[in-house]
Amino acid sequence: MKYDAIVAGAGAAGIFAARELALGGAKVLLLEMGPSLEHRLCPRRETRKECFRCDPCRLLYGWGGAGAFSDGKLSLSSGVGGFLPEILPEGVTEELLSRVDSVYLSYGAPEKVYGGDPEESRKFSELALSAGLTLVHNPLRHMGTDKSREVLALMERDIKKIATVRFNLPCEEVLVEKGAVRGVRAGKETFKADTVILAGGRSGAGWMKAVAEKLKIPLKPNPVDIGVRVECPYEVAAPMTTGLYEAKLRYLAPTFRDEVRTFCMNPGGEVVHEVYEDCLTVNGHSYAGANGGLTNFALLVTTRFTEPFDDPLSYGKFIARLANLLSGGILVQRYADLVSGKRSNPERIKKARFSPTLEDATPGDLSFALPHRHLVDIIEMMTALDRVCPGLCGEDTFLYGAEVKLYSSRIALDENLETPVKGLYCAGDGAGVSRGLMQASASGMLAARAILKTKGVKN
Repeated sequence: MKYDAIVAGAGAAGIFAARELALGGAKVLLLEMGPSLEHRLCPRRETRKECFRCDPCRLLYGWGGAGAFSDGKLSLSSGVGGFLPEILPEGVTEELLSRVDSVYLSYGAPEKVYGGDPEESRKFSELALSAGLTLVHNPLRHMGTDKSREVLALMERDIKKIATVRFNLPCEEVLVEKGAVRGVRAGKETFKADTVILAGGRSGAGWMKAVAEKLKIPLKPNPVDIGVRVECPYEVAAPMTTGLYEAKLRYLAPTFRDEVRTFCMNPGGEVVHEVYEDCLTVNGHSYAGANGGLTNFALLVTTRFTEPFDDPLSYGKFIARLANLLSGGILVQRYADLVSGKRSNPERIKKARFSPTLEDATPGDLSFALPHRHLVDIIEMMTALDRVCPGLCGEDTFLYGAEVKLYSSRIALDENLETPVKGLYCAGDGAGVSRGLMQASASGMLAARAILKTKGVKN
């Protein structure tokens, strides 16, 4: 069957690409290796028992990608969530983000913007600077995991009306002839098109890299982020979350001069696990109207490897597997135990006033899983944050590990996100151009607009 365009992957990038193409009059096929949104039910979340290791993982694959179960933060700043400003001419990223934002609003995203008050941001920025921390300007909308699913459900309903959507059908091969794309092979079926957008998402990073290597498309390693998820009483984290909701803080750890940053704050949320191929990592969710009494956020150490090493993806997975080996899943440790060189056990965990929200995390010792350099960076960052949020380094703070952000290698793309293979475009986290909902969505829209232009459609 012949299509004007095929989109592989129904995460944020794929959804916005397919929507833009179909509204522009193109005949579009959207392929997704996971199920539709209504069938994305995680057995562990339903039973509160151990992970069933579903293949593919229901938390990561299916309509909406990993973003379907995220806490639904829409960062409105071009300086957050990806690398599009490095690829596009000045002002283009902002224009795309504005268009993406209007789409989310039309599907029910909240009007309220956190972090938009300059005076409030200035006051907190001054407090952060006094502790050696730098606040990144980041106005955002917060949908929450529950509202995010509602928005995605409406998008799925509408896109099915204007495009062909196939679930549980992974794209296995990109068909290329004489340097130009000719279609894809998915399962036992072959679909023809002279334009294809690969939008594998963060969970498809390995697949995207393999496709690029097979087609001899140049790759550039992105940094890898490795660290822990911090969970503390809601009141302790309130200076970072009240008003701003998510304080994007960066810190240059003094011992090794590494960059450490906060990521994905979830006031009143819960800690969850995710399955990436054969390893478990930790993440966090929050909901639109709920407050469970605890706040969680990630502390990530950014590492940029130099030659000859060029596989940060495998390195990150190795760290995650090591934590899994020690715990049978996810490790949890009291901060007080970590700094005193003690392994947390169930008795020590019970000394805290609160229980960990990830109930099946195993008490243990993160120093056996994370490299010494990363632990020193994290402890130094915690010490700095304690000056902003007094009590953060207390006995009521849990650290979970490992949290690893498996960003894909950056695929060689032009300013339209087209690869050296004619008609083959790449978008989203899997292409290494974004690391968040907004820039992923914008990248899908960008690739679709470029394709429509080649077909003579003005948008």
